[in-house]
Amino acid sequence: METDLHGPTSHNYFSQRLRLHYVDWGNPDAPLMILIHGTRDHCRNWDWMARVLREHYHVIAPDLRGHGDSQWVIGSNYAMIDYVYDIAQLLHQQDRFPVTVVGHSLGGSISLQYAGIYPENVCRLVSIEGLGPSPKFIEMRGGKPVEERMREWIEAGRTISGRAPRRYDSLEQAFARMQAENPHLSEEWARHLTAHGVNQNEDGTYSWKFDNYTRAHSPYSFNLREAHSLWARITCPTLLIRGTESFAGDYEKDGRADVFQDAQIEVVEDAGHWVHHDQLDRVLELVQGFLGS
Repeated sequence: METDLHGPTSHNYFSQRLRLHYVDWGNPDAPLMILIHGTRDHCRNWDWMARVLREHYHVIAPDLRGHGDSQWVIGSNYAMIDYVYDIAQLLHQQDRFPVTVVGHSLGGSISLQYAGIYPENVCRLVSIEGLGPSPKFIEMRGGKPVEERMREWIEAGRTISGRAPRRYDSLEQAFARMQAENPHLSEEWARHLTAHGVNQNEDGTYSWKFDNYTRAHSPYSFNLREAHSLWARITCPTLLIRGTESFAGDYEKDGRADVFQDAQIEVVEDAGHWVHHDQLDRVLELVQGFLGS
């Protein structure tokens, strides 16, 4: 596969008084596709997929609030409902329905919720590692009384409030950290993701663009019953992708896949949570085959 990347154009939009950023890969006469990234990631993580998919789609990719070149919230709350609102607002402004939606991790969860709320707006849906925590994890966390979860959340907030963004003396140091996080990444990809994932500080050091508060987890358990209710409302064909080396669990064994009306499940070998980075060619094969079916 070619590695020469032609960059997209950069745009802003507003949602709940926040200035949020997205990139546009052109081809405006084609059907609209939106690519939604995961936690502590950014829109340029999709570049390799977008460059291929833009041949047949008008591809846009947002930076979620608190990520990339989008504004951080005032306070510390990064809730799923606000992420979903932001995507609904961006698509409302585009006004190009129905849309094809592709999401990874948090972005996959946002995609599923949006498609369950507005099933008429989505014609095809791809969720990569996007079904949220496994039932076993939810049960384990839900076993703690709410006051204990609240205490942990408050303490975590205090810890984060005193945590300055980590500073790297050079891009090389940041790159080394990026590559250590995912050993599957090639040097070229790790450098690309690092270059688009950091800002240079006034003193010449570099820090990641995401807000540290995006690390905080809500003290209230993931409501699997309500998630299932939304997933069951999705009417479009849906592709669920997971990696064999991921922590996300087996959708078929734990029953999460059963609630979908029309879901195709694909498991990618030798891939962790970032399946589209670890096995790009295989994921593109699956996605393009699904979209063309």
